[in-house]
Amino acid sequence: MVTIPGGSIRFLRTSKASGGEVLSWALYDFANSAFATTILAVIFNRYYAGVVAGGAEGVSLAIFGQERTIHGAAMFNFIVTIAMFLVAVSSPILGAWADSLAAKKRFLSAYILLGVLSTAMLSQAGPGTWLSSGIWFILANFAFAGGNVFYNAFLRDIASPDEMGRISGWGWGIGYLGGGTLLLLNLLMLQAPHLLGFPPDTFTVHHTFMTVSVWWALFSIPLLVKVKERVPVEKLSMVEGAVDSFRRLGHTFRNIRRYRQLWRFLVAYLFFNDGIETVIIMAAVFGDQVLGMSQELLIGYFLLIQFTAFFGSLLFGRISNAIGTLRALRVTLIIWCIVVISAFFVGWTGYPIPEYFVLGIIAGIVMGASQSLARALQGTFTPVGQEAEFFGFFAVSGRFAAILGPLTYGAVVALTGSLRIAILTLILFFVTGMILLTRVDEKEGREIALAEGLE
Repeated sequence: MVTIPGGSIRFLRTSKASGGEVLSWALYDFANSAFATTILAVIFNRYYAGVVAGGAEGVSLAIFGQERTIHGAAMFNFIVTIAMFLVAVSSPILGAWADSLAAKKRFLSAYILLGVLSTAMLSQAGPGTWLSSGIWFILANFAFAGGNVFYNAFLRDIASPDEMGRISGWGWGIGYLGGGTLLLLNLLMLQAPHLLGFPPDTFTVHHTFMTVSVWWALFSIPLLVKVKERVPVEKLSMVEGAVDSFRRLGHTFRNIRRYRQLWRFLVAYLFFNDGIETVIIMAAVFGDQVLGMSQELLIGYFLLIQFTAFFGSLLFGRISNAIGTLRALRVTLIIWCIVVISAFFVGWTGYPIPEYFVLGIIAGIVMGASQSLARALQGTFTPVGQEAEFFGFFAVSGRFAAILGPLTYGAVVALTGSLRIAILTLILFFVTGMILLTRVDEKEGREIALAEGLE
């Protein structure tokens, strides 16, 4: 059951949607954040890197005629890279196609189905199944990240530009509650099944992967049932819609200079999201292999981050109302730089694990905040009627970030064997993103979006 602070959802009401509809939209964050925590951040990533792909012993592959061993952590980064590449190349086309047909919900439904089924298949993973398990993970991660294009595009349907920071923050916040709640359930399944009414050793990590599949499916239902698409339905066939999607993309690219604030923002997002995505994906592996944290301790660590991120998202939603979305985003990136530098030196006090927990609290505060603020800023730069297309470009930037960051991290690990050195390189992404954001004019980007909209 989802409990909303204050006991009422009326405060979620916007100028476009009821509180119930906004909550139904936010519950999709609650649904798919379970994949982000249990699969990407805490359990499956560690299981794949350490067991399925052999950990430090790695996987032996013939590359250019020579036998080479790929570290398990590097292998996981590489399959993440493949999934993100597929999302990046497909998102603008499918987004424009969905806009042509006014079919964001239909496209999202297909991604949910693929994600739910592929995640369920991860329960078959085991030692040596790095290829088959990697393929199922690629499909599941493709559905998770690709589906967010259409989910995020609904933000424009339910909130005006002035409301997007608050509503996006609530979505991310509720998402962290969802991911944290299932992660807590997974911890009980693995360590204290008797509290759930089951005998010891009833569950394995494979059962936790199945819970993600069920959770994702169940809490997606409110969005699919209640949230409305507020653009005129164009009576086009699927083929006509596909053709029209290329026309739309052509129009966007021909007028690319008119959307200069959007493109400046997307380039900045490419860089700073590199750092965020890589931290999220590799934090558990770092804690495991550098600090020797147990699975139970890592789950507790991420539970702390999840619930801290909930309040961080709400806090920066309010801050954005006071100082502006762009300025609030810059503040979060400064804090990220501090976190990354501190992670490199973790252990300097002689108490590395408590230090890592403190860093987790700080990272949690800005984790959801930075991403929800970026989503809100993208929403203000998006014309009405082109939501899925423009959030497709947002996904391209985000997914190439998810390619470049983990790929860079994996390459540094492969070359140096040091996860500490690899994590220090992430500061380059945050600093570059901050510099590029100084060239973004939020007011101009919003005015262009309003002028180009179909309303």
